[in-house]
Amino acid sequence: MKISGFTIIKNAVQNDYPIVEAITSILPVVDEMVVLIGDCDDATEALIQSINSPKIKIHHSVWDKNLRSGGTVLAVETNKAFELIDPESTWAFYIQGDEAVHEKYHQNILDACRLYKDDKRVEGLLFKYLHFYGTYDYVGDSRKWYSHEVRIIRNDKKIQSYKDAQGFRIGETKINVKPIDAYIYHYGWVKSPELMMKKQKTVGVYWHNDEEMKGYDKIPDSYDFNEYDSLEKFTGTHPAPMADRLVRKNWQIELDVTKKKFSFKDKFLYYFEKLTGIRPFDFRNYKVIR
Repeated sequence: MKISGFTIIKNAVQNDYPIVEAITSILPVVDEMVVLIGDCDDATEALIQSINSPKIKIHHSVWDKNLRSGGTVLAVETNKAFELIDPESTWAFYIQGDEAVHEKYHQNILDACRLYKDDKRVEGLLFKYLHFYGTYDYVGDSRKWYSHEVRIIRNDKKIQSYKDAQGFRIGETKINVKPIDAYIYHYGWVKSPELMMKKQKTVGVYWHNDEEMKGYDKIPDSYDFNEYDSLEKFTGTHPAPMADRLVRKNWQIELDVTKKKFSFKDKFLYYFEKLTGIRPFDFRNYKVIR
């Protein structure tokens, strides 16, 4: 059994993506790591090369500036990267540039890959998610944050990245997946208020056309992290590759986890999920098989 890792990245230095940490966090469980680098304005390639692993295979791409609606270009680039993996691999492990996997889940991931490698019904493996917000000390715990997503797929090129590259499908058909006991740690909302707003403005071009982007120059230069509906304090440990970033954090944000900003309906659903562990009416970009 072989597992290929794959990811896409563009302007990682400029936007302070933890791409090195993302790649490093899954290197122990993959046999190769395909990194597709977009046309950058910074030293992204040197950053990837600094990992200095023989598993890493760097490729290059030019992002289509016409694919700016709804993050479509991200799915296109993800599919390009998927095409580059070793055809002999059984599984493909997709990691985004602001995600990481804790080393305590490595064995669970490998065990699941071995368990389902010959079960062709299983087209993907479903991970649980932790979405960090503001700092490394808070996670979003409301329904606005997706609780699960597919990050390992069978090496079947009929499977393709879907819409803005959050998940995968075969055409419009949801793929069949098995849940595994492992989390993806998502750090896309952890930056200083200034860097977060800079990132919002920079990557906004992949979701909005020129007309929609006109108002971005009037947006403040500092992001207001108080615009949340519900958070909880994180009490666990972070993946080992994130250690240096935790030490280098140079901003302080205190957020009140007792504040809940819900409509009546969302409040009911929130507390129902807390009591039962069930999230009713949740959108699922996959089909769980038993």
